[in-house]
Amino acid sequence: MSLHARLDSFLDTNGLEAVWFARPNNFTWLTGGDNVVDASAPVGVAAAGYDGDGVTVVTDNIEAPRLRDEELAAGVDVETFQWYEGGLGDAIADVSPTPAAADFDVPGFETLSPTDLRQPLTDEQIEQYRTLSADVAEAVETVAREVSPTDTERDVAAELRRALSVRNTGAPVVLVGGGERAPKYRHYTPKDAELGSYALLSVTAHRNGLYTSCTRTIAFDAPEWLADRTEAAMRVEATALAATQAVGTDGGAASEVFEAVQSAYDAVGWDGEWRNHHQGGAAGFAGREWFGTPSADEAVVLPQAYAWNPTVQGAKSEDTTLVTEDDVETLSTTGEWPTEVVEAVGYDFELARHAPLRR
Repeated sequence: MSLHARLDSFLDTNGLEAVWFARPNNFTWLTGGDNVVDASAPVGVAAAGYDGDGVTVVTDNIEAPRLRDEELAAGVDVETFQWYEGGLGDAIADVSPTPAAADFDVPGFETLSPTDLRQPLTDEQIEQYRTLSADVAEAVETVAREVSPTDTERDVAAELRRALSVRNTGAPVVLVGGGERAPKYRHYTPKDAELGSYALLSVTAHRNGLYTSCTRTIAFDAPEWLADRTEAAMRVEATALAATQAVGTDGGAASEVFEAVQSAYDAVGWDGEWRNHHQGGAAGFAGREWFGTPSADEAVVLPQAYAWNPTVQGAKSEDTTLVTEDDVETLSTTGEWPTEVVEAVGYDFELARHAPLRR
């Protein structure tokens, strides 16, 4: 179903005349353009609305020329207000048919949460995802092949951000954990500690509104347990993906996938380890469209990207993967990193996962 068809159905079901999107990932989802000037702001400098006839963008007189020239498709109607005459919400309220909904505060409008609208992925979005994810994997792997045990986590994080930036990719999450800190913390935010015996490099990066997550492990003089714990995490990830395909094909809920994750941890000898870190979930126009939990009732839809990220004290396995009824395709890959084929727990399913690179 096309984006406009989804929106038509949403308007009809909810008795609305228009919907508006100003949060950056939602604006990009609808228009393909970028409405960000201040990356720290939750709402962009423009909003895109749909009323059943087409898309209209509202922005101030500062941004309108640039958005028309560089961010929006030809033919998109742009309504402009003077920057000193009120804010974006008031401008939308003035031009929009009502009743209406928005993903940010607009006087008199309903509040819209568009997560369900953004799923499943369209064919065009899948192709964008393949390109983005390959670029992210290339950036991470290029840096990983060059680091040394005496490099600090902060220095490596800076190199990761640079490598992603030159590939026109933003990086809201860059984690680097060395041999001292990675076994202690699940979110190894970079510090001045040297990498030491091994390192985990984890990123969540975005372009064109889509988000890709991946982790790579570099083993220098790694502890003996690293290989076994990484393999355990890889088997849990493979299980999560097998369950995602099965549950999604049957139209089930995220909690059903999570049951398989819990069972997999038990089977690989780490019963209850899932309690120590979130396990990931659906990806797309957010780092995670939803997170898997024991009670998660979100629908598992196909085709969709999924980024499950199981951890086993000091080890992690994480990639962004396209799951369809017929295939499980790793998106964040270059084909140049060592892999290991592992078996899912409880499913007749095997998958190559990225293994530690021994340096």
